[in-house]
Amino acid sequence: MDNSTIFIFLQTTSIVSQTSLKEIDLNNGKFKVGFQHYKAYDSTRTYSRIYDYTNKKIERPIPVSIWYPAQQNVDDVEPLTVLDYLEILKEEEEWEHLPNDQILNWFYYQNTPANQKHLIEESTAYANVEFANGKFPVVIYRPSFQASSIENFMLCEYLASNGFVVISSPSRGTETRWFSSNNAKEIETQARDAEFLIKEIGQLSFVDYEKIALMGFSFGGLSNIIVQNRNDNIKAIVSLDGTERYQYGLLEQSPFFDSKKVDVPYIHMAQKEIPETVLKEDKIDFELNTVFQLYDSITNSKVYRLRFHNLTHSYFSTLGVLFANRDERQDKSDSEIMESYKWAAIYTLNFLEATLNKNKKAMGFIENRPENNGVGKKLITQKIKQPTKQTFSFQDFNQLASNQNYENLIQLHDSIVAMYPSFEIPEGSLNILGLQLVFNPKTSLQGINVFLLATTLYPDSSNLYDSLGEGYLFFGEKKKAIESFEESLALNPQNPNAIDRLKQLKK
Repeated sequence: MDNSTIFIFLQTTSIVSQTSLKEIDLNNGKFKVGFQHYKAYDSTRTYSRIYDYTNKKIERPIPVSIWYPAQQNVDDVEPLTVLDYLEILKEEEEWEHLPNDQILNWFYYQNTPANQKHLIEESTAYANVEFANGKFPVVIYRPSFQASSIENFMLCEYLASNGFVVISSPSRGTETRWFSSNNAKEIETQARDAEFLIKEIGQLSFVDYEKIALMGFSFGGLSNIIVQNRNDNIKAIVSLDGTERYQYGLLEQSPFFDSKKVDVPYIHMAQKEIPETVLKEDKIDFELNTVFQLYDSITNSKVYRLRFHNLTHSYFSTLGVLFANRDERQDKSDSEIMESYKWAAIYTLNFLEATLNKNKKAMGFIENRPENNGVGKKLITQKIKQPTKQTFSFQDFNQLASNQNYENLIQLHDSIVAMYPSFEIPEGSLNILGLQLVFNPKTSLQGINVFLLATTLYPDSSNLYDSLGEGYLFFGEKKKAIESFEESLALNPQNPNAIDRLKQLKK
């Protein structure tokens, strides 16, 4: 597929939209919504402001937007307006001093009476109010191609009102505000920005750092796959018509990508089928409607696919619903677009509740057929793919063993085999782990326990009994060391280390 598929959110035929935040009709949860925006810096990377026209390099600026559950009484506080959010867009576009009356037209949107009305609409977020008590799951949001941190503010507010912390930064190029022609490089940059946000949000005391999900729209979906592949603390992925469906080849260019590492629940919400007329006129690959290589290649996690038959690509974002020009060749009515955006938000919330909070009711919602959830007929179609195989690695075993201080390892091994019959621990891995533990005075007994498991699983291994003997010797158990070296020698009479150790020990 050619690169034009990345930019399918650009519409060519203009129709003025008639939408509003109120008409989307998302019912917020029990929390008030707080919002903070500030600028952080990544000192490990450099950056140039594109319109300063100098050769000056600075630390990479990361504008950070955070939506969070709040507890403060907000009766005397004014909520943020759409214009307040677009002032953040001005900053991120490096046009901080642009007059507000120039925002429309200057940044992608027509200066129409309908769009002017959007600017004064009130959101449900309040700036810098107090955080609610408790610890809340985290959602890292990655925007679309070169887009703002606030492009999906209504969805972010909705999640925050239901007890999630959402953190976002703009989609910026590696060296300047704009992307280069090397999209593989820019994906890596977006991934590093997401990883910066993961560390940034970890500084907040009200965050549950054990519950982190990734959420991305369009180009942001690509970088999220890379982030999940190399960060074990990611527990789920939400893709809002992510470009990983359209540009699988870009994922394959990353040295960090491996579809087998996608081992957390993943939901992809796709746009409607693109009409043949649009495919031809816009020179878009016809396979765009049918091929999804990432979905096909994922084997180690449960995958959910939803197709929204009333949404084209732009309308998976708040700014798209409010401001994007309609394409008369394929777009549905504004009321249909708003209804579908609402359902996309509801599915996102339930998926996060199910995967991060283990909410059974939310899991039932995700597993249900859409019509059983009250979704109108022919609005959404759903596919669910189970993992083709369940795997359990030595690393997984070691994590569990470490959690129980390497005690009762035989029982642990047997319980794992009962669930994963094909699970086997390599002899060499046990030997190395045991030696690493046994030669550390603080963990010597744990190393002995590893070798006792190893010799149970591999009773004919002279090498393992030899290592067990070394462990007992280091631990000061001379008698047991002799017994182990003798067993090693019985299995391999030519073992020189066992011969030498027994000579020393029996003097």
